Amino acid sequence: MEYFPNLTVDCAIFGYHEGKLQIMLIKNKVFTRWQLPGGYVKLDESLEQAAARITENYTGVGNLYLREFKTFSDPHRIKSMDFDKEKLFELTGVNLEEVKWFTRSVSVGFYAISDYVNAVPQIDFFSDECRWFAIDDLPKLGWDHDDMVKEALHALTIHLYHFPVGKNLLPEKFTLKEIKEFYEVMSGKTLHATNFTSRLISLGLLEKLEEKKSIGKHRAPTFYKFNSKVYEKSLKEGLVLV
Repeated sequence: MEYFPNLTVDCAIFGYHEGKLQIMLIKNKVFTRWQLPGGYVKLDESLEQAAARITENYTGVGNLYLREFKTFSDPHRIKSMDFDKEKLFELTGVNLEEVKWFTRSVSVGFYAISDYVNAVPQIDFFSDECRWFAIDDLPKLGWDHDDMVKEALHALTIHLYHFPVGKNLLPEKFTLKEIKEFYEVMSGKTLHATNFTSRLISLGLLEKLEEKKSIGKHRAPTFYKFNSKVYEKSLKEGLVLV
């Protein structure tokens, strides 16, 4: 068998668009509810490689920032009611009444940080739809994926204070107000405008550009961008952002 039969990876792929955190969901031909993109782990790949393969398949973008956040192993996490049994048999030849292992698997959750503009939702052989949803307007998800999203958000919020994940979520250039608003949406907290942005600049994470954003008469805030070298180092080593 090319895949481990009872080991899967599910990926919470986050994006940021028009001031709102987004998450990518798929509608599988076999499963009756929306869910996170995921799949089985190949025999010759690590969990991280499986997560990278799955996120690239559904976004069309490689080398996304990935972090493992939790393993889900409840023996009843996969519910047979979330399957279209006839469609499952048609596509795979699996009969749920005969192949009991199919509804008993352990899933390792990863979250990914993706560029909303360049990550174009992709479908595959098993899926009919794949699209972005605002995190505060999600449908009821299948299996235990509501819990997965909750845990992924919790992990992302904690990591946000130590890892500058914003590079793949924000535009290439942005104002200090825009990056402050981004971190407020991501953390759910109100940040002190001057203290927060001054901290990012003092850490060397941000570079001031000559270009300004014209947003009206007498209003032209300066654009900034991430310092790629400092950014990549801090992703690996961590730092205190706020």
